[in-house]
Amino acid sequence: MNKKLLITGSILGILGIILGAFAAHGLEKLVDENSVKSFETGVRYQMYHSFLLLILGGTTFLNLKAKKTIFYLVVFGLILFSGSIYGLATNELSAFDFKTIAMFTPIGGLILIIAWVVVLIGILKSKVD
Repeated sequence: MNKKLLITGSILGILGIILGAFAAHGLEKLVDENSVKSFETGVRYQMYHSFLLLILGGTTFLNLKAKKTIFYLVVFGLILFSGSIYGLATNELSAFDFKTIAMFTPIGGLILIIAWVVVLIGILKSKVD
């Protein structure tokens, strides 16, 4: 599980840098300023959670069950949260109307919050001082 956390965190970080560069150097020419800011919010949260997975993959203070739960919550939460933001921010560039899936953004955010609650509970339960 640690290797899976580290690999996923690394991939999310790589993609976050690529998407951030796209927002800064390409997207600003295609959409309005508010859309770029929204896109950057998705990138920022993706990067925060890539760091979370990297930290969890390098630690031993959480048990395997907690790490698995956090892993799936983060991945699913990011798909819904950041993924829907990416779609909404670039909506005018696509034939698909991403406004129809706008309700996934807060659901994804809630899932990410739950992931952090699981981290907190795992830390409180751990015997590490």
